[in-house]
Amino acid sequence: MGAYRGGAATFAVVGLASKPTHVFGNPWFKCEWVSNNPSVAPVRAKAYKILPDWGYGRVYTVVVVNCTFPSNPNADNAGGNLLLHAYYSTISRRYEKFVALEESPGSYNESHYQPPFQYEYLYCGSSLYGNLSASRIREWMAYHAHFFGPNSHFVFHDAGGIRPEVKAVLEPWVKVGRATVQDIRSQAEYDGYYYNQFLVVNDCLHRYRHAANWTFFFDVDEYLYLPEGRTLASVLDKLSGFTQFTIEQNPMSSKLCVLDPKEDYSKEWGFEKLVFRNSITGVRRDRKYAIQARKAYATGVHMSENVIGKTTHKTEDMIRYYHYHNSINVFGEPCREFIPLPPKGNVTWFEKIPYVYDDNMKRIAGAIKQFEKETIGSFRT
Repeated sequence: MGAYRGGAATFAVVGLASKPTHVFGNPWFKCEWVSNNPSVAPVRAKAYKILPDWGYGRVYTVVVVNCTFPSNPNADNAGGNLLLHAYYSTISRRYEKFVALEESPGSYNESHYQPPFQYEYLYCGSSLYGNLSASRIREWMAYHAHFFGPNSHFVFHDAGGIRPEVKAVLEPWVKVGRATVQDIRSQAEYDGYYYNQFLVVNDCLHRYRHAANWTFFFDVDEYLYLPEGRTLASVLDKLSGFTQFTIEQNPMSSKLCVLDPKEDYSKEWGFEKLVFRNSITGVRRDRKYAIQARKAYATGVHMSENVIGKTTHKTEDMIRYYHYHNSINVFGEPCREFIPLPPKGNVTWFEKIPYVYDDNMKRIAGAIKQFEKETIGSFRT
């Protein structure tokens, strides 16, 4: 999918390859730098191969190849080509050779790989596919643009889910420089896991490896939340000694709402009126995560297993995320069941699941709407 320089002497090549070949065979790689300067001899380095998709690959699996040279192969900044030699097996010298990356003369800039970086925070989104609700995408984008603040950027990957209506709600954020949309619809030709989700997140990791201090990975039906009035800066300051941290989930009902004749539900946003949280405890739920990308060689959907440094999972009192599962594909009114506001602390059973009333997100909604209006103006979805 792409090849990227990761620093003075390191590069990453991200792509798809035959899963049977990599699972049952022993293919390996070698890297070569050929300078544009004819007086500089080519330099070779053995590559380190990573298969980051946890075995979920189908016909194709994701391969990340790390090329690390003894020193900067383009030290004279004359430019050159990174060649990848892909060997069929360890018992054969047969290989394929191709140009993975071209670096033009004078383009290498050491400062690009050192702090301060362009952004404080970067969002790497997974593949967007299917019939997505433009209203839910609008709400998610406004909420997180406010959550992360002005020195942040969002990268979305269109696997067919960004229909004209969805594009219309993202376009204002693209125009003000807060978001980028990558067209990955051609990935459908390659039978990988879940719209090639692992390929997408690894490409984003390396493409933007030195763009931000922290890179976040979560989905568009998930909303980050800071308990007890914490600030994101203070939370990340406490977590600065870790390369990676995971985030615990608050699972929400995507159907159940409060019946209140005084409320005009048509004017409320999804996260504003979906206020019932699954109260089952002691079960394992998927977590999402943030990472200092410059210290990662590859990544996954729920965390990376290829980082330099420590990972912590003990973050539940600092940062969590609200998960509105199955809400992103619902058009029109998301509330499908209304009940009276329960007494404080009472449990409501719905579809054999206990829920408690949780209005943390509801209380933020007004500020988010005002922020959206001030930032990109008013529009209807």
